Amino acid sequence: MPFLHLGTKRVEYVVLKGTSRRYTYLRLRPDLKLEVVVPRGVTVDVEKTIRDRTRWLEREYDRLSSTKNVLENDMVMIEGRLLKLVHVTGHSEGIAVNWERGTVEMCADERKRIKELLRRWFLKESSAYVVRKVSELSPVVGARPTRVDVREISKWGYCTRTGRISFSWQLAALSERLREYVVLHELTHLLEFNHSASFRLKLGKVCPDFREREKELGLIVPYDRLAPP
Repeated sequence: MPFLHLGTKRVEYVVLKGTSRRYTYLRLRPDLKLEVVVPRGVTVDVEKTIRDRTRWLEREYDRLSSTKNVLENDMVMIEGRLLKLVHVTGHSEGIAVNWERGTVEMCADERKRIKELLRRWFLKESSAYVVRKVSELSPVVGARPTRVDVREISKWGYCTRTGRISFSWQLAALSERLREYVVLHELTHLLEFNHSASFRLKLGKVCPDFREREKELGLIVPYDRLAPP
């Protein structure tokens, strides 16, 4: 794979054909490999294109270098803390979090069952949190949803015009301050169904440091392939 240097950093890149016939896009993946998407039927000087975007690429590289994944290799994030996954065998399947050891013991006959057990655990814990927190914070925001659920979605949360709020099944991975921010953010959308200045003003009243929390949340990468095929 070809590569380039960003100061002392070595960045591998791959060139892909896009659907556009005019535009070239750069995408830095979470694994820090660069995708250069070029238009069909057009000759593009890829190296010059990358050099022209060096400043953006350096900023994006630094940002992604600071990200944390909910699940990666043998580590899983729970309540904002990365814990080591330990596979053990026993009479019944289950999960036990040991905060002192910094481990999550996964009791399963087969290792391939671990992801399914994690999925179930996250759904259960996230659902319990959402029920409690929405009830607690709805009076604070001054809005109550028509329906609340926890689903396997790619976003941390979203709100519909009908007043339904859905939250990510991985919400339990986040620290309390970030989970709380997600709930406050979506409840505020019941008052302002946009991200306008008015929305930010209302959010700021119930979460004064929402900008800092939003930046922290942007550094957490959900695991979108945890569900079984």
